[in-house]
Amino acid sequence: MTPIRRQYLKLKGDHPDSILLFRMGDFYETFDDDAVLAAQELEITLTSRSMGKGLKVPLAGVPVHALDNYLSRLIKKGHKVAICEQTSDPATSKGLVDRDVVRVVTPGTVLESALLDHKANNYLAAVSENEGRVGLAYIDITTGEFSATELSLNKLSLELERIQAAEVLIADSSELLDRVDLAENEIGYEITFTESQTFYPENARQTLLSHFGILTLDSFGCEGMDLAVSAAGAIVQYLARTQKSSKLQLRNLGIYSTDTFMALDSHTRRNLELFAAGRNESKKLSLLTALDRTKTPMGGRLLRQWLGQPLLDLQELEQRLDAVDHFYLDGLKRANSISELGKIADMERVVGRIVSGTVTPRELISLKDGLSAVPSLKELFNTPYLEWLRCQLIPMPDVCALVEESISPDPVGSVGEGNVIRPGFSTEMDELKSASTNARKFIAGLEQRERDRTDIKGLKVGYNQVFGYYIEVSKSNVDKVPEDYIRRQTLTNAERYIVPELKEYESLVLNAKERLEEAEKAIYHRICAQISESAVAIRLVASAIAKVDVFTGLADAAVENRYVRPKLDQGNGIYVTNGRHPVVERVLGTGAYVPNDVDLSNDDAKVMVLTGPNMAGKSTYIRQVAIIILMAQIGSFVPASEAKIGI
Repeated sequence: MTPIRRQYLKLKGDHPDSILLFRMGDFYETFDDDAVLAAQELEITLTSRSMGKGLKVPLAGVPVHALDNYLSRLIKKGHKVAICEQTSDPATSKGLVDRDVVRVVTPGTVLESALLDHKANNYLAAVSENEGRVGLAYIDITTGEFSATELSLNKLSLELERIQAAEVLIADSSELLDRVDLAENEIGYEITFTESQTFYPENARQTLLSHFGILTLDSFGCEGMDLAVSAAGAIVQYLARTQKSSKLQLRNLGIYSTDTFMALDSHTRRNLELFAAGRNESKKLSLLTALDRTKTPMGGRLLRQWLGQPLLDLQELEQRLDAVDHFYLDGLKRANSISELGKIADMERVVGRIVSGTVTPRELISLKDGLSAVPSLKELFNTPYLEWLRCQLIPMPDVCALVEESISPDPVGSVGEGNVIRPGFSTEMDELKSASTNARKFIAGLEQRERDRTDIKGLKVGYNQVFGYYIEVSKSNVDKVPEDYIRRQTLTNAERYIVPELKEYESLVLNAKERLEEAEKAIYHRICAQISESAVAIRLVASAIAKVDVFTGLADAAVENRYVRPKLDQGNGIYVTNGRHPVVERVLGTGAYVPNDVDLSNDDAKVMVLTGPNMAGKSTYIRQVAIIILMAQIGSFVPASEAKIGI
């Protein structure tokens, strides 16, 4: 067995339930059963490779540059993928290159933007259970959102459906699946069994204390909530195992109660066509599409969350309605907000990639552009009743200045090629680039100078990896070669020479290139590390921007579609004048939809009987009332001329 075979088997033994992508140069290779499976799932060629005397093993590989495409296909088919990288430089390694698994990608731990829906969260959840009660925690590692709750067992499926978890962790000794069938779900989340000890309350508690660097969980409001703590701690331990090369930087753990919002099961969401409509699951005909005017991915995700989680808190709903009203009444502020929001990229996920070490230079520039828009957005909130939102929009000039000063405005190529760090930021890099440029100019001009000096018209200066730079002269002109030429290689029709001066400049070029690569990577990593120290603060600003985006978008939709602000109270009455179905009226066109009233506003009016022929609109009328109530309880204006709604 070859040394590389032994290396592979050791790493594969540590990740038996994952497809191991084993980095070998410019390819990720799979072997044995993984190769057979990868070839089948990815429709790539299955070959074989010698791994020792008389040992041939199945082999299938994918190019490094095409990883995202193949990774997406494997994850969507429910596979876990362990990514093994070369952790030492092949050029300087003596013997076998060091390799290690830097990350295990599962449905709930995807980081790559190409694999994610920009306007939907990707949640990893964990569930602990004891005597009919469960703890549920969930996290989106791309945004840092981290929440936990405790609830009765019979509400678990409903809450998992609401968050649409991509992956759910359960203790391998748990009997939870005997009590509730989580496998039969319409969402399609993956069930992952993990070690029971990660769910032990004291283990989980110590994990959370250590991760957040605190002495007590009181600040999170979960001290004594053993089930919620167990689920949250299990998530952090799972991420520590699967995201080895990433420094986890999560938001503070948010504890919530399901009693604070209206529960919507999958049948309700489907029948009201909140996120998709009809047999074809059309997103274009959904309520989300009818309301979504958001300009940022963060705002899009937040609006989706609010639609699936209507509030029962009157005070918070009035706060939201005030913010929507602010932009509804002032068209100039609304237009300015839309303009500023259009400059902002997905700051939450960019920060996630900074922390994980996968951010690109252009994403850093997009982060700077987003943060630069904060002061202008802040100026749009100059009324006392919106001070709660204004104070969350905290400008971060230090981060903006760091990116502005350090990153080239138009970075070309990858980090290490010398075109990412802005000239003037690093004296070391500037000197290396200058030396390399001068040396290249000398070598570029050498050919003409030597032709003039030797009178050999066909003389050429070339380069290969074996001999480096050389001077090539045809056999017919060898008699004209000067004495200071040193022969290095004989070809059929030519001789190749070097001169001491050429080798000096070659050394300068090659050394400068290597040192430039090391310097730029080191500087870039320092910049990212410095920004990551502000990750929590940036995420809070991004969260505030998301709210501004949703409020502006809801106001824009209200103006466009003639919605009004609903009057809310703690009663149970429903009174709507000239109500309309917001999706159906968009399909029919302006003025074609016939408005309808509903009055269930007193104790004598608890039931309404609808009569009429098939296709008369009875179901649309029922849905219309439900959707108007739901819109009001996310803080949106509603399609009516007047609406009084009890929560």
